[in-house]
Amino acid sequence: METNEPQPPLSRTALVLITLVAPVAWGSTYAVTQLWLPDGRPLFSAVVRALPAGLLLLVLTRRLPHGSWWWRAAVLGVLNIGLFFALLFVAAYRLPSGLAATTTALSPLVVMALAWVLLRERPRRWQVVGGLIGICGVALLAAEVPGGVDPVGLAASVGAVASSALGFVLIKRWPSPAGLLPMTSWTLLAGGLVLLPVAWVVEGAPPQIDLAAAGAYAYLSVIGTAVAYVCWFTGLTRMSAGSTALLGLVNPVVGTGLGVALLAEPFGTVQLVGVGLALAGALAGQLRARVPRSVEPVAPEVTTLDARSV
Repeated sequence: METNEPQPPLSRTALVLITLVAPVAWGSTYAVTQLWLPDGRPLFSAVVRALPAGLLLLVLTRRLPHGSWWWRAAVLGVLNIGLFFALLFVAAYRLPSGLAATTTALSPLVVMALAWVLLRERPRRWQVVGGLIGICGVALLAAEVPGGVDPVGLAASVGAVASSALGFVLIKRWPSPAGLLPMTSWTLLAGGLVLLPVAWVVEGAPPQIDLAAAGAYAYLSVIGTAVAYVCWFTGLTRMSAGSTALLGLVNPVVGTGLGVALLAEPFGTVQLVGVGLALAGALAGQLRARVPRSVEPVAPEVTTLDARSV
């Protein structure tokens, strides 16, 4: 029988740094895609990113879903991996890396709204302020997009934000009794298996992969997926949804920086101000309300889920 596994204590700083691994890795997806992956194969790329990562974690954990977790893993896999990855790669292929990353600025506010509705987790004032600051910052980052905006790519990017936001909130609502690593492996495998037949029907047989593409896929699967999702889910299950989601504002900063460094995308004073605002929004989301001296602090952020989230 599966039992709840206690989570080791982590300081707030350590928890934030661990969680930050995810948006840093995800921010590199756009540049890696445009530089080294085969053209026009977003679904194939999504499958290759998800399935090996899920299998790796499954081998390490040796745990299969039990009871209701068969269908819960399928739902989380579709929202967080299958649909999200497919839309993300469509956006990565059709938008400049900076703009593709900047649409993730919508994610914190969407996550906070869904957490309020589904978890009764009311966002704090500074979290909402941080989200609004972040949107202003990423709007500046995308102020100069050469050649205009591809509407299909933009729609795919917004859809990816909505899908992952709902998936992240459901992970807090459905804490896994088997622990974080098994749940992550089930989610990745479910999403990859859903994508596999769709990719075959839509895109046909797998393309030829050169050494550079193989290395890029290995990076995206191991670092950008397996490691990144374990780090992200660690923060998501221990901090509020708003605080975790606002750390995702680092994603467009990394995406923009790599777009400038590797793809010669434009960057000026306006974009520099945007970077500052995006980072300010991420930092604002980590501020915690003051506790009166006469009241014993309860540490609402770094904690396991309470019974209301089940």
